Amino acid sequence: MGWVTGGRRDSAVEAYDHDAAERQPFTGGAPEPKDNYNIAYVVFFALGAGLLLPWNAFISAVDYFQVLYPGGHTDRVFAVGYMLPCFLTLIYLTFYCRLLPASSRINGGLALFLLAIVLMPIMDELFINKSSSRGSQVTHFLTIGAIVLTGIADAIVQGSLVGAAGELPERYMQALMAGTAGSGVLASVLRVITKASLPQTVQGLRLSANVYFSVSAIFIGICIIAYNLVYKLPIMVHYNKLKLNAMELFLQNGDDQEQAAAAEEDSKVGISDELQPEIANDQIVSLKKVAEPVSYRHVWSQIHWLASSIVVIYVVTLSIFPGYITEDVHSVRLGDWYPVLLILSYNIFDLVGKTLTAIYMIENQNTMVIGCFARLLFFPLFYLVLYGPEILRTEVPVFILTCLLGGTNGYFTSVLMIVAPKNVSMLEAETAGIVMVLFLVLGLLLGSLVSWFWII
Repeated sequence: MGWVTGGRRDSAVEAYDHDAAERQPFTGGAPEPKDNYNIAYVVFFALGAGLLLPWNAFISAVDYFQVLYPGGHTDRVFAVGYMLPCFLTLIYLTFYCRLLPASSRINGGLALFLLAIVLMPIMDELFINKSSSRGSQVTHFLTIGAIVLTGIADAIVQGSLVGAAGELPERYMQALMAGTAGSGVLASVLRVITKASLPQTVQGLRLSANVYFSVSAIFIGICIIAYNLVYKLPIMVHYNKLKLNAMELFLQNGDDQEQAAAAEEDSKVGISDELQPEIANDQIVSLKKVAEPVSYRHVWSQIHWLASSIVVIYVVTLSIFPGYITEDVHSVRLGDWYPVLLILSYNIFDLVGKTLTAIYMIENQNTMVIGCFARLLFFPLFYLVLYGPEILRTEVPVFILTCLLGGTNGYFTSVLMIVAPKNVSMLEAETAGIVMVLFLVLGLLLGSLVSWFWII
């Protein structure tokens, strides 16, 4: 495993084999049902898109919020208001996520997303001054409150979804990660369409933003329906059975580490006869509370380099995007379209990077870590774009660097999130997934704070 994991692999761990030509999913001895028409894959992609659509909706409407609140450093304030409550909520969930079933957490978080997005067009219609098109301190406060609410919902949904995907074959984690990038593209394309199809006036801008937020809300509603249907698919029932069987065997074998390891290996052979075709969520939660098989020290020993790397990824990314992109670079030629198009470029290449892992995965974890730390080079490169020779301060270098920032962000994020849950046992996969999300958001929070240094 090398220096990255920082610990040995237990015999029972469903480990990620870096020397193998092919990575085999954990299926147990029982045959894995087919994902007919890739329905489960598509749903996880859609859930990934819905997961970050509210955040992308807010930052992609930067032109709208700059009109309502000029000089308010909108995206930088949004970043801090979103990331801090998200991070604090994730700390709580890391240790207490088992108090509620994943379905309750995810449905509750998606409902909060829906509430925060719907608030924007309602507030615009009822409280924004029609003649001046300027928001008040109250509407600004409510907008930031919606951002805070979205950050809390992100922590609840993202931690739970990544944990759930970590217990499944890696293609579902790849779908979820690609979906998060797809949300950025969806939000940006939707913003471009609504902005271009309506009059280029303040009133047209407000109308386009209202249409944009309304369509985003409809998509979140579709995600709620899709999530509640996907776990009825045979392939999802199959993996829930495997997990439940592993928990039952853990309880039967007590706390002895060797017996517990053997119990988990035995759970791969098949499903106990007593298990019913459908597994109730509350039954799984009850077993979780009793078994508590997770060793946080062991999980950390296996993924600490990967978790550290994802912090570095997002410190670099969030210190540049979106604040630097939307406030610090300007184009006379493109005007207020410049930040919109830069955000679209970033999101497209983020999607390309996260999709690429379905075709090629770096096998060596040391190489993954080095690649993540190499992204620190973006700091001097973007500094040159801002303060360097005039030829570098044109649109083309900014677009090139923005695309590279998005592509590397997407690829390395997807790689790390796929690999980390496979470094631990099946019963620890959810915890590993939540820990990775916790450190991802830590990187986002630190990056959003570092972004203010560009204007100091």
